[in-house]
Amino acid sequence: MSDHDITTDGAWVPDACTLPTTDRPLRLTEFDQFFAASVRAADRVSAQHLRLHLDGAAQVEDTARDLTARESSCCSFFAFDLSRPGPDSLTLDVRVPTRHVDVLDALADRAASVRGQG
Repeated sequence: MSDHDITTDGAWVPDACTLPTTDRPLRLTEFDQFFAASVRAADRVSAQHLRLHLDGAAQVEDTARDLTARESSCCSFFAFDLSRPGPDSLTLDVRVPTRHVDVLDALADRAASVRGQG
């Protein structure tokens, strides 16, 4: 497998991730909970760019900032940009380089599969 392939256990964690293997299930659970509770819609802006429309609550913004900061520390190829286009709206743009599009595909699929289950 190359360093950007998705693991075969159904998770979207790339081999390039430096998070210790024992910590990955917890991080996946955190993302699932975030996607389920906070993602309202998703747009695939391009192959390398996913935009998640989030619940506009302040605690969602805090959670998104914390989770994306921790994710960036182990998977530095992710570029996260959290913005508030309006007083009640929040967007999270996720970008990856071309070689990691498969990871973004899997993340988008995961967000869609658990969205609204929270």
